[in-house]
Amino acid sequence: MKRLRKVFQMFVTGCLAMALLANPVLAADGGVRVGSYKGNVLEIGERSALVIGPSGPAYSAASSNPEVVAVEQVLTFWVAVAKAEGTAEIVVSDGSNTGKLTLTISPAQVPAAVDLNANMDIRLKMVQYINEVRRANGKAELPVNEALMNAAQDVSSQCVTEHRPYDHKALVRYGWPHGGMYNLSVFGAFDTEDIAQRAVANWINSPGHYETMLMEESTCLGTGVTIDGGRAYCYMVVGDPNSYNFYG
Repeated sequence: MKRLRKVFQMFVTGCLAMALLANPVLAADGGVRVGSYKGNVLEIGERSALVIGPSGPAYSAASSNPEVVAVEQVLTFWVAVAKAEGTAEIVVSDGSNTGKLTLTISPAQVPAAVDLNANMDIRLKMVQYINEVRRANGKAELPVNEALMNAAQDVSSQCVTEHRPYDHKALVRYGWPHGGMYNLSVFGAFDTEDIAQRAVANWINSPGHYETMLMEESTCLGTGVTIDGGRAYCYMVVGDPNSYNFYG
């Protein structure tokens, strides 16, 4: 949890700094500035840090229509959560001055059809090997979670070689609104016998990926494997129900 909390705080702090410089919204009285890091139009399921200034005061935030846009306080920051199609006004106050922001929520884009059951035998072997690594290090085994399995398979089907916000948005789309940490491994593969073992071995030999496999805060696990053009695209994701998905 400490790792995710630190990552979240660094991410949001950077977002606030960039957004305040780029496009703050100034209240009519010149008091509270409020904006949305991801802009004023969000998709259902997205979360966007509220950009509030000046820094220093303790702010409160409220939504005129929580069924469309809810607001949550994460650490010391406020986050807008897109719930349903429509519009809502966010009002931020320091007790004396207020700032307002109108957000419009549009339907989430639906990705192309993905075979969520593809390569399930390899994916379950991967789960087995990951849990063997966890047991060897005194960590609890992780059960598979359907939402995480589906999200990981969707992400693997994109056949990309780097992490993107898409990875975390997939978690929300398949029913996991919390945080998660992904591992990715891509390598040449012309048969399927050792793909799961090779992927886990690659993660063991990479300190950051190894740490993800051993996360104590995680409670469940998902894996995805796509074989395309002689290459295997392997993903794993561990979920922490007590963390926030700030990309969602």
